[in-house]
Amino acid sequence: MDFSELKAAALEVLNPRRISEEIEAGGVAAALVTDRGNLYRGVCIDTACSMGFCAEHAAIAAMLTAGESRVEKIVAIGWGHHVMPPCGRCREFLMQLGNPDCQVLVEEERAVSLKELLPYYWTEESK
Repeated sequence: MDFSELKAAALEVLNPRRISEEIEAGGVAAALVTDRGNLYRGVCIDTACSMGFCAEHAAIAAMLTAGESRVEKIVAIGWGHHVMPPCGRCREFLMQLGNPDCQVLVEEERAVSLKELLPYYWTEESK
């Protein structure tokens, strides 16, 4: 699966909306593909008290729920239908899944490996 297909899959679930006075959801959508070729998607949940989570976390949770654990490619799309590179928390979460070669779309037409996003990673194995 290429990044244009992943972007299209993320756009299908991008749906910004207010859930309650304290929660908004769907302003960012993510799509990932695993080493088995399966697609998982998720949306962000933003809460008034910061208990929400990013779209990448939601997509990874869907993947883990389905019994998979290796992300090969991932992309996040924001309200304006533009590519959004993952935040630091998402980069760390992806790295701890164990595939530093995972490809991350960071801007239109530019993907980099996760290890390029975190070149000085903190674990012993990366030194």
